Amino acid sequence: MYYYNMASHDIGYNLATEQYLMNEKDFGEPLLLFYYQTPCIIVGRNQNTMEEINQDYVTKHNIQVTRRLSGGGAVFDDLGNLSFSFVVDRDDDRFGDFKAFTKPIVDALKEMGATGVEVSGRNDILVDGKKFSGNAMYVKNGKMFSHGTLMLDVDQSIVEHALNVPEDKIKSKGIKSVRSRVTNLKPYLAPEYQNLDVPAFRDMLLKKLYNVSDLSEIADKAYTLTDADKAAIQKLYDDYYNNWDWVYGTSPDFTVKKRQHFDAGTIDARILVKNGEIDTITFFGDFFGEKDASEVADKLKGVRYDEASLTTALAAIDTTDYFSGIDNATLVKLLS
Repeated sequence: MYYYNMASHDIGYNLATEQYLMNEKDFGEPLLLFYYQTPCIIVGRNQNTMEEINQDYVTKHNIQVTRRLSGGGAVFDDLGNLSFSFVVDRDDDRFGDFKAFTKPIVDALKEMGATGVEVSGRNDILVDGKKFSGNAMYVKNGKMFSHGTLMLDVDQSIVEHALNVPEDKIKSKGIKSVRSRVTNLKPYLAPEYQNLDVPAFRDMLLKKLYNVSDLSEIADKAYTLTDADKAAIQKLYDDYYNNWDWVYGTSPDFTVKKRQHFDAGTIDARILVKNGEIDTITFFGDFFGEKDASEVADKLKGVRYDEASLTTALAAIDTTDYFSGIDNATLVKLLS
């Protein structure tokens, strides 16, 4: 088995690396990847991004958002989480068998003192009944990967804010995330492992997985990216993981209800979003305005459904002409 420790802390670049190595490289044996990244949310292939994230919170706290190739639910990562991925040749009997793919990780963690670790349900790894790892798979052209998270020391206070969207605000046919009771793994490790940071934790796992006392013993199994590899990965990053159309535009069609009472009246906006853009928007409410609000709706048709695009689309008009007492910034804030 070969392995590669990713140097990047950008989730998009790391996912692009995983995709590239699976599709373009043949090592003749399994490949193990480890990576960790700055605060980010990764939504599943079939999810509605906007339905999964609290966009205001995410924007304010500079949390990166991207979409992965595999299915499953949305997850929050930060530098306290270690992600792993096993890249192998496709085997029909193994697709969906998360227990088989995660067994080496589970066994290594038990050796490190987390004796209560077990695979549970469809794709989770638990310790003493609490989830610290979610896993997903992807198959293409005779190759597949099974990847997952290991919450060593994640800031869990962020999760409840970043992945919290009121159910009555957005409705779509996207696959919904199931919130589970989660925990960090660190307290369950033996005392001698509880002070490990993520890089040291990763290296210790490698030693356990390869049954060596020093990584120099498996230096011939470590892969190094070439310049050609890096150029191809950068293209995947630009085309997919850092591309608005991939992250937001591929979301299933969905409807949004935005309602707020102001001193000047109530605005109730109903929005249909397709391919990440506003298809139709209708304004209801007891607001006043000199001009017909349908003119605003016409200006917003085809506009990307995000705050920056809404701001740009409405910049040429004065919204107080349509919604008395409601300026542009206030309307944009309501709609987004």
